[in-house]
Amino acid sequence: MSNGKEKEYLILFLTNNTNTLDLYKWLLLDNKVRIFYDKINMSVLKKISPDIIISYNYKYIIDKNIITYMKNNIVNLHISYLPWNKGSNPNFWSFIDDTPKGVSIHLIDDTLDTGVILFQKKVFFNEKNETLRTSYEKLHLEIKALFKKNWEKIKNGDYVIKNQTPGGSYHDIKEYEKFIGDTEIDYDEPIFILKKRLRNVKNEKKWEKM
Repeated sequence: MSNGKEKEYLILFLTNNTNTLDLYKWLLLDNKVRIFYDKINMSVLKKISPDIIISYNYKYIIDKNIITYMKNNIVNLHISYLPWNKGSNPNFWSFIDDTPKGVSIHLIDDTLDTGVILFQKKVFFNEKNETLRTSYEKLHLEIKALFKKNWEKIKNGDYVIKNQTPGGSYHDIKEYEKFIGDTEIDYDEPIFILKKRLRNVKNEKKWEKM
C-alpha cells in the first residue's frame, strides 16, 4: 500500500573544481543533491543510489561498471564543441588547432567524451580581445546557462539524442605537456599573441634539431 509519498529525486554531482559550485548550489534550490570529489566506485554509488549523475569538471574517468549500473544516465558537461577537442585542455586546443569552439552536454559512455549529444552550442571569440582566461570563463558561463535552460528536459529524459559526427579531435594531458614544453603560458595574454609566440618557439626548436 502506497503512503502517498513520491520517491525523492536524487542527483550525484561529480566535480573537482570550485568553478562548478555555483551550479551545484543552483541545483540544490529544487533538488536533493550529493556532491562527490573523489573517484566514484560501486560501493559509494550503491550507498548513495542516485537517480542521475552529473559530471562537471571531474578529473576521473568513470568506470564502465558504473555506467552500466546507471543505465547510461550519466550526464557530462564539456567545454568544447564535440566531436572537437575531446579530452583535456579543450579551450587551449580549440585555439591552437583553429577548430570549432563551444560547449556540449552529453551522455557518458565507455570512451572519453564520445557519448551522444543532448545539447550543445557554438561560441565565437575574437582572438585579439580574448585570453585563455577570459575564453575559459565565458565557456563555463555558456555551459551553465545551457544546462539550466534544459535541466527539466535532462531530468525528465525529454530530449532527442544526436550521435557525434565522425572525426573531430582528442588531446590528453601528456600531449599538452609535450607541446608547451618549458614555454611559459600566460593566461592573460591575448590569444593571437600567445599563438604567435608558441609558433615561433616551435619553429626555433625545429631549427635547433636540424
